[in-house]
Amino acid sequence: MIRRFVLVVLGLIWLGPTYLLLVNAARPADTYDPSQAWVPSPDFALIENFFHAWDRADLSQSLASTALYSVVSPAIGVLIGAMAGYTIVVLRLRHGFLWFMVIFGGTVFPSQMLLVPLFVGYSDAGLYDTRLGMILVYTTISVPLSAFVLRNFFTGVAFSIFEAARMDGASTLRIFFRVYLPLALSALAAVFILNFTFIWNDLLFGLTLSQTAEVRPVMTALAGLLTDVYAGTPVPVGLAAGLVVSLPTVVLFVATQRMFARGLALGGLS
Repeated sequence: MIRRFVLVVLGLIWLGPTYLLLVNAARPADTYDPSQAWVPSPDFALIENFFHAWDRADLSQSLASTALYSVVSPAIGVLIGAMAGYTIVVLRLRHGFLWFMVIFGGTVFPSQMLLVPLFVGYSDAGLYDTRLGMILVYTTISVPLSAFVLRNFFTGVAFSIFEAARMDGASTLRIFFRVYLPLALSALAAVFILNFTFIWNDLLFGLTLSQTAEVRPVMTALAGLLTDVYAGTPVPVGLAAGLVVSLPTVVLFVATQRMFARGLALGGLS
């Protein structure tokens, strides 16, 4: 009984910020009062607030760009990571663990350390404030985790499968696409979802490497909107935009939760 009571109390505390977000995002923009933040408003204005933010921050272009980055970059990153894991584990690349550490070792350094060299390099290469540049950096970020998960997964696949396919005359590339990728579908989906979520919610690289509305990610556009609160953007408008923009990742997790959990278990992340 005491344990259940403690869990309920902790759950309510954890849900407190979510409650504040929902209540104040749905409040009419002209009736916002910080002293009444915990009290629900009788008027529901969530949709109105979101479209106000949509027009004010021009979220349509940012959402389109973010959808492009969040789908294309993780897909390419997962494929490259799977190829790396397949080469290291199945093809038994010489000094394979060393190569794996080279790929995965970059995650040891904080992202903030990459900002200045990335900015300088992108400016010199003409990639600054371009969609291609954003896809490249997000793809690079997606590769290490993908290689880690897929390497772990392929370690658990019997090597006799590869030998049997080779005896049947299949090439190493054909075995990868026709045998190992289908076997790793759940692990591929799990790491894709993780990378999708990171890219969709990214603010740091978007602020550093993009500027125009058609290139910048949606979280960057949203941050610009929220910094304008003192210039006239009501708090409920910013909260409504943040709530609606976060829904795609929530929907993705809910729709794929079983495959996601199974993929993490197979990939050695559980």
